Amino acid sequence: MDSSYTLGELAKRFGLTIHGDADTMITGVGTLASAGEGQLAFLANSKYSAQLARTRASAVVLASETLAQCPVPALVAVDPYLGFARIAALFEQRSAPSPGAHPTAVIADGANVAENASIGPYCVIGDGAVIGDGAELGPHCMVGPGCEVGAQSRLVARVTLVQNVKLGCRVLVHPGAVIGSDGFGIAMDDGHWTKIPQLGGVRIGDDCEIGANTTIDRGALEDTVLGEDVHLDNLIQIAHNVTIGAHTAMAGCSAAAGSAKIGRWCLIGGNAGILGHLEVVDQVTITAKSLVTHSIHEPGEYSSGTPLQDNRTWRRNAARMKKLDEFVRRLLTLERMNHD
Repeated sequence: MDSSYTLGELAKRFGLTIHGDADTMITGVGTLASAGEGQLAFLANSKYSAQLARTRASAVVLASETLAQCPVPALVAVDPYLGFARIAALFEQRSAPSPGAHPTAVIADGANVAENASIGPYCVIGDGAVIGDGAELGPHCMVGPGCEVGAQSRLVARVTLVQNVKLGCRVLVHPGAVIGSDGFGIAMDDGHWTKIPQLGGVRIGDDCEIGANTTIDRGALEDTVLGEDVHLDNLIQIAHNVTIGAHTAMAGCSAAAGSAKIGRWCLIGGNAGILGHLEVVDQVTITAKSLVTHSIHEPGEYSSGTPLQDNRTWRRNAARMKKLDEFVRRLLTLERMNHD
């Protein structure tokens, strides 16, 4: 059934301040540029302020500083993006899964599957696996031996839990993710690589989200660990024995090498990398495409890499970079001569 709320109901429900007609009916959400009658939009970034005057939305969630420029009813929030996200969740359309296992699912005799769990088509559940209350496995998911899926967790589709993986409650795993695969452990032996057995597991806390095609390797001896409320975007690589603290978020194509320790409330930008055996303290932001080559012991924002330039300028600077050491030595020599 379609959802609809008055602006007054939304304001009361989410603790927001209302300006304008409280009886304005909201039946959906959209952007400032595309929203139409009955839809709620939001303004959280000042670079979209010009769209506010032209919006055809029935109402807008915004901050108090931009209220005067709003031509339609508004909900004022300290954090408009968060306020909008909470309201938008009311309009998410998803059919409730049916409890029980699809006839094509293969479930080992030694598996423990809650009666109200939903097991989709062509799922495979291994011996000793545990599927908790209200958990949902979409089509073609595999839960290997010794794995646990916590209550109310959801594996959307084609998710693979290889071995010794423990998901907490309300964990959301998107299609194609692989958790508990072997870490990259090899040792050279007389000109040939010898594989190091990966004997640990993966532990993921409550309320985490794992993006599509992200991989999380199990530990070599101890477990790879994600704290509660960790959010990983798509196409992320988490190597063996990495530890990620609670409430940390990592954007797409970022990576953490083996035994890296990332603190709580950290933000890791897209395509950023953290080398192995390094430690990053709590409340650190790593901007996109940065490479962390040493441990970070102080909270704050860190960046590396070369900003985008036109090709001609970049080639000249790249050529000069090769002579940087020579330039520094010559400069130090001149400074010593001037000092003498």
